[in-house]
Parts: sequence; structure tokens; C-alpha cells
Amino acid sequence: MDIAGWRKHIDELDRKLVELLSQRAAAAKEIGKLKRQTELPIYEPAREQEILQNIRRANPGPLPDRDLVQVFERIIDVMRKLQREQITGGAEAQHPTGGTELEAESNE
Repeated sequence: MDIAGWRKHIDELDRKLVELLSQRAAAAKEIGKLKRQTELPIYEPAREQEILQNIRRANPGPLPDRDLVQVFERIIDVMRKLQREQITGGAEAQHPTGGTELEAESNE
């Protein structure tokens, strides 16, 4: 395949990723509603570690685990923000310092 063919393939994969991320976001918002109703915390470190362990086990390569984990840490951070917005009614879910929750947690 030439470069144009590979780029077309990447474009199709990107569309699929967008679809899957949208589905994941919808699921996260529903979980946010349930957390609001049951007063469960947004940040659940044990669940996040479980997710990261699952993606390491599912990783066939060629991405190293550490790189794939970084991608998923960012996805989790965005999904947590969606849940926080679900609970707070759409208010900005920024950390008081102005950074994201993931940045704040990595600095602590």
C-alpha cells in the first residue's frame, strides 16, 4: 500500500475510534447519573487501575504498554470530567489550579 492508501486507512480507523469514544462517553455519562443518585465518588482509583490492567492484558502491540496506558489515562481523565459535569449540572470540571484532574493527580 502506498502512503495515500495508508492515510485513507488511518482516516477510517480514526472514524471508528471517534464512534467508540462517543459510545464510551455516553456510558460514562450514564454512570455519572447513577453516581449522582447514589452519591458515589467520581474518582475511583481501584476501578481506574482495573481498567489499566485490562488494557495491558488486551494489548497485542505494537504500542508498548506504557504508551497505551498514557492514552487511556487521558481518556479516563476526560470521562471523569464528563461524570463530574453530569453531577454538577455542566459546571466546568477543572481542578482549582486550572489544570486537568490527571495533571493535578500526577503532581500530588
